Amino acid sequence: MDGLDLTPLLIVCATAFAVPLTLGLAPRLRLPAVVVEIVAGIVIGPSVLGWVEVDEPILVLATIGLAFLLFLAGLEIDFDELRGRAVKLTGIGFMVSFAIAVAVGLLFAGVGLADSSLFLAIVLVATSLGVVVPVLKDAGEISTPFGQLVVAAGSIADFGAVILLTLFFSREATGTGTKLLLLGCFVLLSAAAFFTVVGAERWRRLGTTLLRLQDTTAQIRVRGAFLLLVGFGAIAGQLGLEVILGAFAAGALLSLVDRDRAMSHPLFRGKLEAVGYGVFIPVFFVTSGLRFDLDALTESGSTLARMPLFLLALLAVRGLPALLYRGAVGTRRTVAAALLQATSLPFIVAATQIGIELGTVSEANAAALVGAGILSVLLFPLLAVTALRERGVALEPEPVG
Repeated sequence: MDGLDLTPLLIVCATAFAVPLTLGLAPRLRLPAVVVEIVAGIVIGPSVLGWVEVDEPILVLATIGLAFLLFLAGLEIDFDELRGRAVKLTGIGFMVSFAIAVAVGLLFAGVGLADSSLFLAIVLVATSLGVVVPVLKDAGEISTPFGQLVVAAGSIADFGAVILLTLFFSREATGTGTKLLLLGCFVLLSAAAFFTVVGAERWRRLGTTLLRLQDTTAQIRVRGAFLLLVGFGAIAGQLGLEVILGAFAAGALLSLVDRDRAMSHPLFRGKLEAVGYGVFIPVFFVTSGLRFDLDALTESGSTLARMPLFLLALLAVRGLPALLYRGAVGTRRTVAAALLQATSLPFIVAATQIGIELGTVSEANAAALVGAGILSVLLFPLLAVTALRERGVALEPEPVG
């Protein structure tokens, strides 16, 4: 540890600690912690106070935080709900969403507001499950057909966005055909891992050992999940694919195989969330603020004006396909679904960082996109909850699943 300065990391961790504590002391400030963490990172970073710059320790923890964020997003997928009418509606909705995104991307590129129409389209099609799921839980909607429809739509959108970003804008300079081949290899390896884990679960001695060690200092299930996360990320990286694809796939795989219907380890997922949201993920969001180029966003009025335009684009791309749900959940819930689906930030942050490294997106457009994501997280969930609570909305009788 000689010569390793942990002072910048200390400031980042102190910021990550202070944000939720401050919000907890002022409950009337109903602001998402993720937004305040990014804004706090901007304030302490090079753009404003200049207290901290991203160094190696911060970079390592932030990278793990991004991977953990995608891992937990994959873990949120409820495969039991991805069937029947729900998956049909949300699948068609994603295709419509991507078609609208491509049209918006072409329009913005045509008038000089986007560097790459396809990159912008991919950035716009994601939904922030990490923000939407807590909103649905707090509103008592997570287990309703409406809630599961929104979660299914967000799951498909997140998975599709990660796949598309990996396929067309991976950091590795390989052709699309090669990436498809590598993606196929990754799918095969994921399938092999799935059957290996399922087979291991049937080994009674192993199950008994896991049960004995899960709540000791070994925390064996948490260690296994972290091994899965790092392993899938490493495999994706070795194949020339994005690490975020591996992290998301690891979470989805764990969600698929770890149903725990016997409730033998009910605290497992809570422990993973504690590690992710308590340690690594806040570092990622504060670091995103450190990297945020405020000067690029505010250097001209035209650049700043792109932020509300990108926000409207998010609402059009992810909100309009929610009209497909109207027959199943009613008009007011359709409005709420549109707003929740248009809520996106973590994927925008991750994708724009990749885009900047590849030269696919300018610093100004990246800052405007992140700014639009921040506005979406601030505005859309609040408006969605208002729509749900107004006039005591009730579900229409027709089931979604």
